[in-house]
Amino acid sequence: MIENSKEMDLAFNINEDHNKLLVSSLKQKLVQVKLGGGKKSLEKLHAKGKMSARERIDYLLDPNSKSIEIGAFVGDKMYEEHGGCPSGGVVVKIGYVSGHQCIIVANDATVKAGAWFPITAKKNLRAQEISIENKLPIIYLVDSAGVYLPMQDEIFPDKEHFGRVFRNNAQMSSMGITQIAAVMGSCVAGGAYLPIMSDEALIVDKTGSIFLAGSYLVKAAIGEQIDNETLGGATTHCEISGVTDYKSKDDKDCLDSIKKIMDKIGSPKSAGFSKKESVAPVLNQEEIFGILPKSRSDQYDMLEIIKRLVDNSEIELYKEHYGQTIITGYARIEGWAVGIVANQRKVVKSKKGEMQFGGVIYSDSADKATRFIANCNQKKIPLVFLQDVTGFMVGSKSEHGGIIKDGAKMVNAVSNSVVPKFTVIIGNSYGAGNYAMCGKAYDPRLIVAWPSAELAVMSGNSAAKVLMQIEKATLERKGEEITPQKEDELFEKIKSKYDEQISPYYAAARLWTDAIINPLDTRKWIAMGIEAASQSPIEKDFNLGVIQT
Repeated sequence: MIENSKEMDLAFNINEDHNKLLVSSLKQKLVQVKLGGGKKSLEKLHAKGKMSARERIDYLLDPNSKSIEIGAFVGDKMYEEHGGCPSGGVVVKIGYVSGHQCIIVANDATVKAGAWFPITAKKNLRAQEISIENKLPIIYLVDSAGVYLPMQDEIFPDKEHFGRVFRNNAQMSSMGITQIAAVMGSCVAGGAYLPIMSDEALIVDKTGSIFLAGSYLVKAAIGEQIDNETLGGATTHCEISGVTDYKSKDDKDCLDSIKKIMDKIGSPKSAGFSKKESVAPVLNQEEIFGILPKSRSDQYDMLEIIKRLVDNSEIELYKEHYGQTIITGYARIEGWAVGIVANQRKVVKSKKGEMQFGGVIYSDSADKATRFIANCNQKKIPLVFLQDVTGFMVGSKSEHGGIIKDGAKMVNAVSNSVVPKFTVIIGNSYGAGNYAMCGKAYDPRLIVAWPSAELAVMSGNSAAKVLMQIEKATLERKGEEITPQKEDELFEKIKSKYDEQISPYYAAARLWTDAIINPLDTRKWIAMGIEAASQSPIEKDFNLGVIQT
């Protein structure tokens, strides 16, 4: 018994060291990301009397208030042949301005003068999507040279490209969503429509400018000789064209004006979600680092993680002894009522006395989850999905038992759910398990990953074995002899490449997740997400549609 206790303590310490190192690495990467285009670019910006995108947002947000950043790692290791695009060249945060929760979108002029790469458009559209879903006021801090011309074919004409932003501006206005735009630098070509399609537009004198074509293009097109300030500066647009509504002397003056505008807007409608006073978990949240195993294949009790995330460490379990590879239950997070759907990662015994693998979705687990999701929709309780899933159970027994049918019911319930959904990828997120547990394709209001997360069709080890066999057969058909040593080298080469793709940073770079977060920030993210969702009353009834019974 003592020996087992020592082994448990040793495993806890190994896990703790590993997971804390992952968080430390996350923090270091964030420090680098926050430099944008680099220290020299920031110095040049400051020399012009301008604040950086992050400085503008920090000044705008209420002092000592909570905030969360969407897509900090967007563009990570992408477009390296073009010099890179840290954070997609745009900073997006949800926070509080004059007491009102809102989303702020600020172009980062230190990254290619704030030019739009394909991923920049995707991130801007994600910010607007969050605003639309939650009826959140949105503030644009514009400082952009427009489309990044070397990649114009990937950003200009398609449905989810640059032009969709202005279509959204128009629709958001018709929905009554507050939109405020401040032109704090360049605002050119098609991008010039964004501030003017917002409710109110501000412009900073001498540094802000708006025009469909700059002075060089004007001269080339029609032969007119004119400087940019006269063409589209603050004086022109505030006193002659009437395009902008407020003229600001500098960045801080402009941001102060936005604070005053936000101070006057009315209170939003309430969706009516249950909220009580927040209570911290009784169990130590730091212990999450020791509970979560270093290896993604090891078993652990997800319930112990949940108890360190929910108020007072209390969860009322639903169908506790049925379908045990998924945990379902009611709890509160920072006072907000939530329904939790989580993958249980330890081996459990089924109702028939059979052993079931942790992290795998069986028919009874899918059935339970479907019923629970329906109940949460009936009661207007937001859903929180905690993912550590390898997929659905396979094999003749499962197929004959109708695993596809039961899995389809669960996917149907997740797809048609009308209450807000929030997804946290704790560990594995493989294959159809990602879908059933509310992956990005199923419209979670926010989806975040811990540094321990892995997103892929299957694990790196499994995928490498499959791909290696295909590669081996191809080489053998060409007459090559594959020795055991050559086979091992081939396997490691394939696995290394695949492992890079299942990294949470690879997913975050492409905005498959909204953020990689410290596990200790999970409560804040979910609470702020539900607060945002509470401003958008549910207008649609829950209906599962046609399902196989």
